[in-house]
Amino acid sequence: MSNARQLARKLLTKLGWAPPVGRETHKNRSVVTVPADRQPAAGRVLLSYVIDPFLFPDEGISNNHTHFWESHAIARTFTERGYDVDVIHFENHTFNPEHDYNFFISARTNFDSIKPRLNQDCVSVVHLDTAHWLFNNTAAYHRLSQLRQRRGIALYNAKTVEPNWALEGADMGTVLGNQFTMDTYRFAGKPLHRIPISAPLVYDWQPDKDYSDCRSRFIWFGSSGFVHKGLDLVLEAFAGMPELELYVCGPLDHERMFVECFHRELYETPNIKTLGWVDVAGEEFLQLVSRCIGLVYPTCSEGGGGGVITCMHAGLIPIVTREASVDLGGGGIELGCAEIEEIRQQVRTVAGLPEESLEQLRQAAWQTARSKHTRAGFAQAFGEFVDQQLLNS
Repeated sequence: MSNARQLARKLLTKLGWAPPVGRETHKNRSVVTVPADRQPAAGRVLLSYVIDPFLFPDEGISNNHTHFWESHAIARTFTERGYDVDVIHFENHTFNPEHDYNFFISARTNFDSIKPRLNQDCVSVVHLDTAHWLFNNTAAYHRLSQLRQRRGIALYNAKTVEPNWALEGADMGTVLGNQFTMDTYRFAGKPLHRIPISAPLVYDWQPDKDYSDCRSRFIWFGSSGFVHKGLDLVLEAFAGMPELELYVCGPLDHERMFVECFHRELYETPNIKTLGWVDVAGEEFLQLVSRCIGLVYPTCSEGGGGGVITCMHAGLIPIVTREASVDLGGGGIELGCAEIEEIRQQVRTVAGLPEESLEQLRQAAWQTARSKHTRAGFAQAFGEFVDQQLLNS
């Protein structure tokens, strides 16, 4: 911005002018009240999570991340039980309450900011969607350090979790991940309750998979944080396995430095096909999974790998690390050290299995996802948590 424009803006501000409020700023300043299903209300809840479904209801609920629907479901849990719910965005640090609240359900991101402003008898619950920040960041920087040593590349961590003491200040926590994620929080000595992460969509079982055709094809499916989620390792592994194919599905435009460093693997290696972001509700995703046998996802830290679960719902065999925080139920391969040679070994093992074994692994993965990770399952689990831990305490 030029000096003249800066001066003009300062003068206008003194006269009471304010710059236009963008969509993100609007989200961070807004409060949406969702009334109880019956009045008078039994009480009031403050929910600090994802505000989009309440602020932009005409747009519908996005499938891009499970937290859009889950935030809506959490609010519904309380309104169905007779509570008014005030919803704010998880990056709103300036909210000043005008009411007393019975319960405060909050993401880790602004819990520390909001909790001191609430009435002292408000019961607080932090909703944990990542591993603890110390574990997460240590693991992520270890991966970046390994990449620097391996290829002489220094990249940034796109999945840094900001320091917070939300669980320490909360009465209890809910955790989306499995035992791995919960264990990273045990030190705090607070009650933890698992709420299995949902999936945006479920898919019918594909009974007539052509294993002779698909056994050589795998996908990497994830969001940003490519080194964190092991895409560098998977690319290098498949670059050395020309007999097998890899399809890369993720928002590559979010991390240009990574793309520049791995341009050869992503765009010049014949057996690696880079597709970019693929909508799980679209026909492209369904066609892709029908042609592939498994998912390769050696992430270093998760709070419940939603992308892994989506692929299990689609009938893919997961080859993942323990840190993916997903119970495989006998329907996948858990990596140990997640080194390139181990990834190659496990991928080749799956590709070489007899058709009967591939069918059994696929079916176990699909059934595990169906039984544990649906929207109905999330709503039921969160409802039971509210009834047993909050309303009956």
